[in-house]
Amino acid sequence: MTRPRAWRQRALELLFALASGAACAQPAAPASAASPASAPAAASPSAAAAPLPVSPSAQRLYERARGQLLQVRTLLKGQDSQASVGSGFFVSNDGLIVTNYHVVSQAALQPERYRLTYNRVDGREGALQLLGFDAIHDLALVKALPPTGPAKKNGAAAVDAPGEPLAFRPAAETLAQGERIYSLGNPLDVGFAVLEGNYNGLVERSFYPSIFFGGALNAGMSGGPALDEQGRVVGINVATRRDGQQVSFLVPAPFAQALVERARTAAPITTPVYPLLTAQLLTHQDAVTQRFIQQPWRSAGHPHYLIPVPQEDFMRCWGRSTAADTKGIEFERSDCEMDTQIFVSGGMLTGSLGVRHEAYDGRKIGWLRFTERYGASFRNESFGRRNPKEYTAPQCRERFVDHEGLPLRAVLCLSAYKRLAGLYDLSVLVATLDQATAGAQGRLDARGVSFDNAMKLAAHYLQGYGLKGAP
Repeated sequence: MTRPRAWRQRALELLFALASGAACAQPAAPASAASPASAPAAASPSAAAAPLPVSPSAQRLYERARGQLLQVRTLLKGQDSQASVGSGFFVSNDGLIVTNYHVVSQAALQPERYRLTYNRVDGREGALQLLGFDAIHDLALVKALPPTGPAKKNGAAAVDAPGEPLAFRPAAETLAQGERIYSLGNPLDVGFAVLEGNYNGLVERSFYPSIFFGGALNAGMSGGPALDEQGRVVGINVATRRDGQQVSFLVPAPFAQALVERARTAAPITTPVYPLLTAQLLTHQDAVTQRFIQQPWRSAGHPHYLIPVPQEDFMRCWGRSTAADTKGIEFERSDCEMDTQIFVSGGMLTGSLGVRHEAYDGRKIGWLRFTERYGASFRNESFGRRNPKEYTAPQCRERFVDHEGLPLRAVLCLSAYKRLAGLYDLSVLVATLDQATAGAQGRLDARGVSFDNAMKLAAHYLQGYGLKGAP
């Protein structure tokens, strides 16, 4: 799982190589505030509840699609106690259902503790089997077993999906900006409903395509379909923004369609999915790393230093600074983060990069006070609270290096994932040391990367530092 001696040696080799000017970087373009729109356990659903007041078009679509909607429930095994609820929809006559990975993640990761069931609009219910998932796009394919309960047909041996299952809109038929779309699901575990909204294009600076939906998804609607005027699936409900109103996101339908084709004949998954999940995350982190290190750094605008600031092709950067007339230490700060994060479990998001820096000017307070505050700021860097069941404790190595005439203090830290073998969280901390009353500190964080890619990212980041005008 971990290679402490090997990685320590590689980390030291990397820092020594940087000190001697050796190059090992490669040459050189989303939603952090988004939260899954699934719901925790609540009271049993009012399955036959009517849709919320909406337009005649929405009512028509709801009546056509209502038979294909389900509530997906995660229950503790051996009892009917709900752990979470979401939504789903039929995509075939033999019981195939699309939902979100995060809706079924508890049962996928701990099948010995949890089981999946469904409730339909007419009150029928039954068990679900997990056939496949795409954690990168937060999708899952499950299959419904024959219904139980008062609405069960005598002798029913298969799932009866009245009407035609929902069809996907062809990818070639692109949506127009402002086109009306309709999101269906079971919000807040109070009943099935339809919500109207608009297509506002794809989210900018997102690593994977994501639809910007001008409507408010509520908890419990995760996994439900978003339909066009013809009742075809254009997206799958996945997330809402906590820092905004009427702002939500959908997974584009082609990703769900690809999962259905890939997993429709698969055998049910009955063991923890960590190996499959690890494989998907390894593929994702490799794509992120390669795209990131192929981009040139952009200028931080500092008069003295070259400071690595990433392009904003799939990251968002925010800045702040002290007032110009401050009497103490002055600083400017930039924080850049990927909006895209991969949901693993309720306590773990991974698969993203973050880069930040702070530029300090302490001429007003003198070198002694500046040195004390500058050093304290570097020592205050933390790694947050980490679940010891999921991660090893961070192991760090520190070196003082001279990078093309610029003396740097560099710290490289790695923490291994215990259940996702071969994945690590990387942090690289840097502080310049060439001035008595000024300096710059920076940090790169990479979550869920392989060891080799962690070393590539560290090298790429450290080599982004330099002196203005240096040869």
